[in-house]
Formats: sequence, C-alpha cells, structure tokens
Amino acid sequence: MQRAVTDDQNGVINCVWIPPGQWRQEKKILTDDPLNRGQYNQVGIRNVTIRGAGMWHSQLYTLTEPHLATGSINHPHEGNFGFDIDDNVQISDLAIFGSGRIRGGPGGAEGGVGLNGRFGKNTKIANVWIEHANVGVWVGRDYDNIPELWGPADGLQFSGMRIRNTYADGINFSNGTRNSRVYNSTFRTTGDDSLAVWANPFVKDPSVDIAHDNTFVNNTIQLPWRANGIAIYGGYDNKIENNLIYDTMNYPGIMLATDHNPLPFSGQTLIAGNALHRCGGVFWGEAQKFGAITLYAQNRDITGVTIRDTDISDSTYDGIQFKSGGGNMPNVAITNVRIDRSNNGAGILAQSSARGSATLTNVTITNSATGDIVREPGSGFVINGQ
Repeated sequence: MQRAVTDDQNGVINCVWIPPGQWRQEKKILTDDPLNRGQYNQVGIRNVTIRGAGMWHSQLYTLTEPHLATGSINHPHEGNFGFDIDDNVQISDLAIFGSGRIRGGPGGAEGGVGLNGRFGKNTKIANVWIEHANVGVWVGRDYDNIPELWGPADGLQFSGMRIRNTYADGINFSNGTRNSRVYNSTFRTTGDDSLAVWANPFVKDPSVDIAHDNTFVNNTIQLPWRANGIAIYGGYDNKIENNLIYDTMNYPGIMLATDHNPLPFSGQTLIAGNALHRCGGVFWGEAQKFGAITLYAQNRDITGVTIRDTDISDSTYDGIQFKSGGGNMPNVAITNVRIDRSNNGAGILAQSSARGSATLTNVTITNSATGDIVREPGSGFVINGQ
C-alpha cells in the first residue's frame, strides 16, 4: 500500500484501490522524509486518491498497540495505522480499525490516530469508518514541527464519517483550520469532544492563523463518555448547525470555552438548529456541573455568540449555563429556543462567577427543577428579554 501511494504521488498511477477484504496494517502510510528530521517521520502524503470498496468491505486493521510497536511506529501518539495527510488527498469508502487500549500512558504513549497531519488544501474524506483509536482525526500540526511544510487545512471536507469508540476526540480542527466542515456523519462513544474547533496558538502567525469559518452540520452524536458533543475553543465565524446530540456522560452537549489557551473569539459563533437530549453532567470529582449548552469564559472573553432555533430536553443539570473564570460573555443572543425538563438545574443559569449579558427572544422554558432563569448571588451576568 505504501508503495502504491508513493507511485500515486509521483504520477506513476492515478489512484490507489483497496479491494474488499480485511488487510492488516502495522505502519502508518506517509511520505519518506529524506532529511530524517527528528526521531519520528512526520511528513504526510499529498496529491493522492485512495478508494476502497466501501467501509463495510475494505477494512484496515492493526493488532499491535501503537505504543508497543517496534520498528514500524510513526510516533508514540500518532500510532502505526491509518494515514498521515499533508495536502490534496482524497480518501473514501474504507474502514480503519486501530488497537488502542490506552490514553495518557507513560512517555507520551497514546492509542494512535486514524487520520492526522497538516491536511492542506483540497482534501476530502468521505465514508470512512474509524474505531479504537486515541483520536479519530486530528487536523493540523504545530508550526515548529517542520516549519517549511506549514500548511493549515483550508477547505477540508468530511462527509459520511462513522467514528466510534475513541479514547479522545472524534475530529479536532486545530492549528489554524479554516473554511472546513464535517457533515452528514455519526459519532458514538468518543472519549473527548466528538467534534471540536481548537484555535490553538501553535501556528505560524497568531494574528492570521486563527481557526475560522468552520462548520459542523447535520451530524448525529451519541454517548460521548468524556467531554463534549461539540466544542469550539476560540476563533471566529465558526458554526454548529442542525446536529442531534444525545446522552453526554459528564460534559455539555455543546460548549464554547476559552480553556486550552486558545486564540481569541471574535466575529460570530453560531449555534443554530440543533437538538440536545439528555446532555450535561458532572465532572472533576463532582466539582463542576455542566449544562446542556455551556459557555465558559475561563480566561478570555467569548464574544459574538448566537444561539437560535434549538431544542434542549431532559438536561442532567441546566439547559443553558454561563460560567466565568475571569472572562466576559457580552451580548449573547438567544432566540427561538425551547428548554424542557432541566432535571437537576435551571432552564438558564448564570453562575456566581459569570460576567456578561444575554438577550432572550421567544424563549420557552418548562419543567425546570430549580427555576426557569436563575442568577446565583454575586453574578455579574445580566439577562434581558423574555
């Protein structure tokens, strides 16, 4: 397979075809690094098309735990299965099954990543099934990894993805990802955010390489066993639209936050047309109780937020929750939202730490355990409208 991918990159063939069958893979597919920079090869493939016979028919699998592999491992975190992608790659109609049984092991060991790399431009991934990885897809590399290969994802598309049973994220848009989307996909039992935009600071130019104009639309998320259904950490003009999110274990269904040291929020962040059922939970030794939708301005402001046309039902705690750790959340617009049965909390809660304001328009709240709209004593958060 590696030889075929290399031939495709070099123009010898036009496409790599993976026929029906279960094919054992014990080395990540990437590009040979002639400069041998560092202990691990972190140069991805580019200008390649890889097609299978369908995710139920063309299946790659590995038997060796990534951090225990010898002689073939790409990286103790990224593992020895799947593909490392740098630019202009199309992959479709196949499955990638890892063997990860660890998260956060000694020496940076993890359960591997199904698809990772810089991703670049014109990359499209369709109908790919990923299981038993630490992360299904991690988009982006830090600028200082190999500066001359810097190329954040731009126009990246994922569709028809089926991601199950991960120890961490399903798909994470990191390192300046922009103009990209995940749509018509399903996620179940992820061990961190099923979908995330992380505007991290490890980019070439923090004033330019801010995650922006990314969209998560028409996805179904079930049973994340740690962290959020969908999260956005910083950036601008990112959107969460028309998703179904069910049964989060201990975190929100949707979270906007400024932890993980992101670059600032700006522009608009849109949460629209979503339905959240049985979301929210308790974590960190029961020290934090999260709402179905939570805005957490830990150390930076969260600005430009619109929440509209959304149904929230059977929340474990609050329907919508505002909390701060030093940041502000000004002018949140909440429109055409229905919140029913906040079972152990309020319809909308502003914690005592919260700072900022929200305006409600056509918001309906019913059957809340501790009140429809609650501002804890000491809260600097103002709620207007009806």
